[in-house]
Amino acid sequence: MSLRSRLSIAVAAGALAVTALATPAVAGDDPGDPRDDWGQNQGQNQGQGQNQGQGQDHNPRLSRGVVTASSLALRSAPNRGGQIIRWADRGEVVSIFCRTKGQSVQGNRQWYLLTDGTWAWGSARYIRTIGTAPRWC
Repeated sequence: MSLRSRLSIAVAAGALAVTALATPAVAGDDPGDPRDDWGQNQGQNQGQGQNQGQGQDHNPRLSRGVVTASSLALRSAPNRGGQIIRWADRGEVVSIFCRTKGQSVQGNRQWYLLTDGTWAWGSARYIRTIGTAPRWC
């Protein structure tokens, strides 16, 4: 291997190392990251009867919604072909990060990106929003 090849590999490796040090390694490392609240407040906001979905520490950048389907597949992409990440049951309160247009589900093309522990997409056809509408992604 020539000296020039070794030098370019070393420069590339150094640039990669500097980038890795400057970038947070895990989602939620940024104090302003909306995902921070979910590690701490997810259990607090579920199952609280009439206060359900109205946690005092709720991040204002997130919207809330309630699952209306008996069981809703939450997926890796905003379409029916996306891998199922988990299932949400009727009445479950979910945190909505943003909305986008995707595959139509019974005439509704909006999908919500949910931040409940894992990031997954749910069809807006089966999620009723609470309060303000989610922002666009």
